[in-house]
Amino acid sequence: MTRQPPAPPPGLATRWGRVWDRRGILRTLVQRDLRVRYARSWLGYVWTVLDPLAMALIYFMIFAVVFKRPDAGHKPYFLFLITGLLAWQWFNSSVNETARALLAEAKLVRSTNLPRELWVIRVVLAKGVEFLLSLPILFGFALVYLIRGELDLNWRLVLFPVGLVLQFLLLVGIGLLLAPATVLADDTIRVVRIILRMMFYCTPIIYVVERAPEWLQTLLWFNPVSGILEFYRAGFFDAPMNWPPVFAGLGVTAVLIAAGLFVFGRLERAVLKEI
Repeated sequence: MTRQPPAPPPGLATRWGRVWDRRGILRTLVQRDLRVRYARSWLGYVWTVLDPLAMALIYFMIFAVVFKRPDAGHKPYFLFLITGLLAWQWFNSSVNETARALLAEAKLVRSTNLPRELWVIRVVLAKGVEFLLSLPILFGFALVYLIRGELDLNWRLVLFPVGLVLQFLLLVGIGLLLAPATVLADDTIRVVRIILRMMFYCTPIIYVVERAPEWLQTLLWFNPVSGILEFYRAGFFDAPMNWPPVFAGLGVTAVLIAAGLFVFGRLERAVLKEI
């Protein structure tokens, strides 16, 4: 009897359709993650903003007070720091947790017939909700600076949601690449942590790209978070948008989401055997 070859993995449209059909389950998974995270915490979501606020204060003291260089970023510099650090927290926590998304839920991944992409997307969404919950702190500081006459909001504030969408897509793409890689190679987590530490300083969080040496600026353009931060900060500062990192970031994000979907589909069977 002739052995039938294994059926090819479903196409991208089919996979996204299956995820969309299970959006109710995805919402339940996100709610579960948030409840578990804050179940035994007295301060709740305050912890979400406490770390970036503390880091912003540290960097403000170093650059604005100690070294007298508040021009490392746009003014008001503290608001510049908060915007970058809140976005970085979403990025950093999502990359770390999506890398372990399949291993952390191995029993459910193996025993349910849900699209496995759900386990990556639910992490990005849960961390995205935490980012949204931190935005009142950002806009609160913006209001203080506005009242003091140190800030002029502009129409580019409408670009903020564009940054949200781009960051979500970027994180999903990265997560779909890392989640199966972590199952198949234990060293992936260690490599990811090292890269994230390096990437923090290669991202214009505490400085603007224009302050970097000219030979380095082009490399920084291809960090997709650089372009995303341009969308987040555009409405708060009078400085013109730096378009090269925006366009480069759009291209890198598109490549990563396409590569993530392709690689995840190809490695899914190997992952299921491993877990």
